[in-house]
Amino acid sequence: MFEEFKKFAMRGNVIDLAVGVIIGASFTGIVNSLVNDVLMPPIGLALGGVDFSNFFFVLKGDRGVDTLAAAKAAKDVTINYGLFVNAVINFLIVAFVLFMLLRQLNKLVAPKPSDAPAAPATPEDVLLLREIRDSLKGRG
Repeated sequence: MFEEFKKFAMRGNVIDLAVGVIIGASFTGIVNSLVNDVLMPPIGLALGGVDFSNFFFVLKGDRGVDTLAAAKAAKDVTINYGLFVNAVINFLIVAFVLFMLLRQLNKLVAPKPSDAPAAPATPEDVLLLREIRDSLKGRG
């Protein structure tokens, strides 16, 4: 069983998946910073200084709290739709970057017209039959 697992784990696609997960985790940190620190502040400023991370609705607890941190500290039950908006923007950025990456990868991997295999040579018997056919057409 150990040998079978070792064979499975050493396949190229499993190792590629592991590398992808590690890079993806690192990429998530970059995208989170891009959304939270670069994109959302100007959007919030354009909307009148609104901080999306503080958009929430209190289901149970003190409805007078101003920030999500205060609601969490008071152990209020909240629906954090501002954080959801940030997560959706994160997803859209990651999806777009992956789309662009795969698009470029497909362009690199796609076979070029010059790489197409040449048409196989016509067999000799077929050539002979064509010659006979053409000869018979000429008589008619």
